[in-house]
Amino acid sequence: LTNAQNRRIEKEHKKEIIQEKINDQHFVFKARNVIPMRGRSRNISTDNYDLKITPDTITAYLPYFGRAYVAPMDASKDGIQFTSTKFQYVKTTPKKGGWNIVIKPDDVRDIQRLIVSISGEGYASLQVISTHRDPISFNGIIEEK
Repeated sequence: LTNAQNRRIEKEHKKEIIQEKINDQHFVFKARNVIPMRGRSRNISTDNYDLKITPDTITAYLPYFGRAYVAPMDASKDGIQFTSTKFQYVKTTPKKGGWNIVIKPDDVRDIQRLIVSISGEGYASLQVISTHRDPISFNGIIEEK
């Protein structure tokens, strides 16, 4: 096999793995870049910020830069930090490929919805729409673990 053929096979294999994870609702979005509604985008230098999705739980640990219209109840949680066990998960497949996932946590008051757009190569964007804060977006990857 040529290098080009090997790369194509690896790319297809990666796409299959990602599709399986999305279908199983079992994946991790790792944030690499944050794009606040106001101000400039910033690279994220730590590997700690993520959104973990399993069939029964969503856990978010993400930074937040932007305007909050209501002070947080717990001042130690200044980013986007929550765990949800009651949520709606809707997956669609756009014509151009990849996947769009809309998650609506029913048990997290401040988060209206999370929109995750994932490419077949595993690159992803996450938009967090809150009730009391400006929207914020992240670019990152879907972990293959």
